[in-house]
Amino acid sequence: MMQQGTVIKSTGSWYQVRLNDGQLLESRMVGKFRLGSLKLTNPVAVGDQVLVDTGDDGKGLIVEILPRRNYVIRQSPRKKQYLHLLASNVDQALIIATIAEPNLKQGFIDRFLLMTEPYNIPTAVVFNKADIYQKTALDLYTYLQSIYEPIGYTMHLVSALGGQGLGELKNLLKDKVTLIGGQSGVGKSTLVNAIQPNLDLKTFKLSGHSGKGQHTTTFAEMFELEFGGSIIDTPGIKTLAFNNLKPLDVAHNFREFFTYSSQCKFGGQCLHRSEPHCAVKDAIETGGISELRYQNYLSILDDIENQNYWEIHET
Repeated sequence: MMQQGTVIKSTGSWYQVRLNDGQLLESRMVGKFRLGSLKLTNPVAVGDQVLVDTGDDGKGLIVEILPRRNYVIRQSPRKKQYLHLLASNVDQALIIATIAEPNLKQGFIDRFLLMTEPYNIPTAVVFNKADIYQKTALDLYTYLQSIYEPIGYTMHLVSALGGQGLGELKNLLKDKVTLIGGQSGVGKSTLVNAIQPNLDLKTFKLSGHSGKGQHTTTFAEMFELEFGGSIIDTPGIKTLAFNNLKPLDVAHNFREFFTYSSQCKFGGQCLHRSEPHCAVKDAIETGGISELRYQNYLSILDDIENQNYWEIHET
């Protein structure tokens, strides 16, 4: 019998599907699914609406993926030529970060935004562990607010352990499907447990040897929230690279750069590096664009171009 449902967990070879009647069904794929010409490590994503052929053995076969309204994709950390689908059909995304324990890697924020911006997915930045922030950390948070909020990315200061900001965060999540991602060790699972304690997600302390976070989420999984909505929790991300993007894609998805680019001599073809009469570089000089964002932008361009160079010379 054919039924429709939502993929709520991916473990690589098996998928847990919540059918429209609420039944959970362990399912596998039949046939091959593609996303255009892209090479994917996982053709089915958490959040996908699927048609499942339910068998007498209590298992299901995913026979069709219904059209996605959006998706979030990243370069596979293990197979560099492939892409990995993090989630699909989301209303918004949250980047979970922290300024201390572990120290902030601010470039990660701009790399995460580069995953969601091409698909117009509203994204906010949530800084966890506010209970341990000293004045220097709070000043840095205020500085980052001055960069991101004027260009349309809201920021939130919360503490999973102290409770600060959790009510505001619940209001943000209510009645929406939210992708939650962040680097290892930022307290993502602890924060989710604080929002809804009965989930009881596994948490670990930072590694005493390296001071780095340990991965506690192994596979993407969707959880329903008792106050309305659902979250898609994803594995901790160490690095983000973009073999699916070209330099101009990056330029067009740094939103404030794109706004200024209409005034550049070369318009939408300007990469804002050495080109003459570049409105973006002029805006950096006058304070209209953040120098920090610009340096992160240049770093991403270098990564993409270096990666493309080695791909060409290794084939």
